[in-house]
Amino acid sequence: MVRVLAMGLGLLLAGCSSSAAQDVTAAPGSAAASGDSTKASGVSSGVGTAAATAAPLGSGPGPASSAVAPRPTPKVLTPGRAAKLLFGNADLSPPACGDEAPAAIRCLIEARYASDDLAKQAALRLYDETGSVAGVEVEQSFDGGWRGEIHIVPELPVGPHRRHLLWTEAAFEDFGRFFAELTQGASVPYDHEPLELLFFRSVNRTTPSAYASGWRVAYNVSGSLHGSADAVRETLFHEIFHLNDRAHDNWSESALTEIHADLLSRCSDKQRRPVTACLRPFAPSDTMVRNGTFYAFQPGNGVWEYAAELALRYYREHRLALAQKPVPKRFKCGPEPNPEAWRKLVDEFFGGIDRVPPCD
Repeated sequence: MVRVLAMGLGLLLAGCSSSAAQDVTAAPGSAAASGDSTKASGVSSGVGTAAATAAPLGSGPGPASSAVAPRPTPKVLTPGRAAKLLFGNADLSPPACGDEAPAAIRCLIEARYASDDLAKQAALRLYDETGSVAGVEVEQSFDGGWRGEIHIVPELPVGPHRRHLLWTEAAFEDFGRFFAELTQGASVPYDHEPLELLFFRSVNRTTPSAYASGWRVAYNVSGSLHGSADAVRETLFHEIFHLNDRAHDNWSESALTEIHADLLSRCSDKQRRPVTACLRPFAPSDTMVRNGTFYAFQPGNGVWEYAAELALRYYREHRLALAQKPVPKRFKCGPEPNPEAWRKLVDEFFGGIDRVPPCD
């Protein structure tokens, strides 16, 4: 099934850098943010997640040095930080739970989710298994481009929104299994936990679906991409890739810009508009922007979106391979530069691990 995105504002993903993107990724007011696109199903850039999705933040690698700076990784949350995430600007005040984790953080989660026992148990499991805390985003407004001002408010995933927390929990369970089976104990430079998970609702809108920055992923309970457990799982994987891309000094910009630019150059018409039929063999996913082209090549989206869709393709193909199912249309077996882009991604983020069957 082809996923369709509705073009909208630029990326809100903080972890992305540069101009506009689509429906997932980047924090409001940041250099990049999940924009306004809406996928009918599946990934975001946004996922996106991409999380519809994102642009790498900030500048590229700094000057060469004899000492290699350690790669930024997620930090274990403190009770003080957890209290801020859970209660934010809510009318409620956090209870006195002490300052010893994990007991204090579990106490805070129980208090915040007291109104919904099923959601409370899911939030506790998520914390116990991944160290991630499902809290709320702060209320804020930001410029949504031609769609005008977008206003978002905190929305705890309880009651009618509980399914979003359950789908998020299921996604992280899947990620845990996936990386355990993929790496078989080996260490790879890719992080997916612990994260700060911030739930919100956009007032009278369905975008952005998600955005991410600084090991935080914000999730819109009204997001157009969040229609199923599978769509949420893929959106989150897309978004989390953007965080890893940023932690690798905006790797996508230095490693894939030439590939991405060359494809757009050879597959554009005289008005420099992308030609979808020409790009089809090179698109990592079939996600389309409504009235546009493949999400990975949509004008306004940067190379980081191509990279995030490529990472999602890696995840999809490896889920099939690890389940000993056929992997149709293996990306690495497509025309150049697909094999080159695949190798670069595999080596940078997944320790060279490629369990997809070799090309014939």
